[in-house]
Amino acid sequence: MNDTARAEDLLAQVGALDPDSPTRSIVTHGAVIVLNDDRAWKFKRPVRLRYFDFSTPQLRRAALDAELRLNRRFAPDLYIAVHAIRRAADGSLSFDGAGEIVDHVLEMTRFDDDALMVNYAHPGGLDDDLLQRLAMRVVELHQGSEISADSHGAQRLQEVVDGNLASMAAFPEIIEPVVAQELTDRITALITEHRDLLDDRVRGGRVRHCHGDLHLGNVAIIDGEPIPFDCLEFDAELATTDVLYDLAFLVMDLWARRLRHEANVVVNTYFDHATFDGSIDDEEAFRLLPVLLAVRATVRAHVAAAEQDVERAHEYLALALGFTDSSLPQVVAIGGGSGTGKSTIARAVGGSLDPAPGARILRTDVLRKRLAGVGIGDRLPRSAYTDAARAAVYTELFRLAEADLRGGMSVIADAVFGRRSQSSAIADAAERAGVDFTGIWLKLPEAERISRIEHRGLDASDADAAVARRQSETLELPDERWRRVEASGDVESVVAASGLGADRG
Repeated sequence: MNDTARAEDLLAQVGALDPDSPTRSIVTHGAVIVLNDDRAWKFKRPVRLRYFDFSTPQLRRAALDAELRLNRRFAPDLYIAVHAIRRAADGSLSFDGAGEIVDHVLEMTRFDDDALMVNYAHPGGLDDDLLQRLAMRVVELHQGSEISADSHGAQRLQEVVDGNLASMAAFPEIIEPVVAQELTDRITALITEHRDLLDDRVRGGRVRHCHGDLHLGNVAIIDGEPIPFDCLEFDAELATTDVLYDLAFLVMDLWARRLRHEANVVVNTYFDHATFDGSIDDEEAFRLLPVLLAVRATVRAHVAAAEQDVERAHEYLALALGFTDSSLPQVVAIGGGSGTGKSTIARAVGGSLDPAPGARILRTDVLRKRLAGVGIGDRLPRSAYTDAARAAVYTELFRLAEADLRGGMSVIADAVFGRRSQSSAIADAAERAGVDFTGIWLKLPEAERISRIEHRGLDASDADAAVARRQSETLELPDERWRRVEASGDVESVVAASGLGADRG
């Protein structure tokens, strides 16, 4: 009897299967999952492979216990319990009863077959709100994960890179050795460049026991909510990484599917919310994303090669090389009164800017809340909007923009820029950095701005109708380095008029 037939037979004998519902089984390298009615039953197969050993009942029980415990961190409603299947003296089987243990099984709630996020990973299939909620869920997972005291900085990442080279070398007929070496050399150079930052993040507690396998096939959309599941449970060492390396798998998966906009939304939402404990500057780490994405894509390349999928291996190899390409960053500043749609336009064009994963969108509304020590959705009293507080927000905006530019990353500055000194300062920062500057000043009649403000949902902005009216009297137009753009049309027309390119996959 093979593993699938055995699993189905055991479940039938304990009465776990509804005979009136169809049964379907999924077989992986290490597991058999039996789907029936509203339940999914997962058995570990009695196998020993390179990455895991499930060859004894004790090892299988330990693996299932770990899977239950670790996945309940972010999907408690999916992961129910681990049961011992026992044989009584009369030969009958039961869950958690008396008698010898035959095997163990993990009971899970079954979700619809089409619920996997990967099924919607096509242009227009994933809306921004869903992506933002997924990114915030990942932030919560990372913030609550166990911090590693071991060193997992630059040296550990280099070990992964060296392992990737060895894995690629096993398939010279698919991945040319000279190409594999070129990719490895490029990634190694980037690790060397960012060594201090990678090591600082270890000391700052950013290496944690993460999901470990966070791609679109391991996120389910249940009741409209994105739920990560099926984490890497069999090897804590593999799952213990820099939180950004964990995030990078998800971002790389989106980018590989030519969903640049979607990837950029996830990244910016994550960085807006992932403030952790403030022991280190998390914004500095935005520059690490290209190298982390390259490492993730390289892993997928040699996995595809091992599966003899030549076309897919070459696609991931090209993707990894692209992540390591040098490209000049740029600054895009989007200004104008409240309600003109600055953040909407910034989000629409963020993924179109190089290098991957697109521009870091620095929004003063978000920075203001961060400096005040409150949540992004929390409202600040009007007394918090002093001249000194405004100056501090713009100082932070310019500091972060210049830091990202030094790291080779593009920036979109999303702010009112209501003083000529502010709009000139961001253009001057781009000039000092020697990069291209595009300034977009959005224009919209006061009545339309107020209407948009009054119909906003939960947002980082505290602006109301009174603020919009006051801005009509006080805003100072920027200099000739900025382009005036009418903002009354739809997103596509405003982006086109701005001369920027939106990337919607």
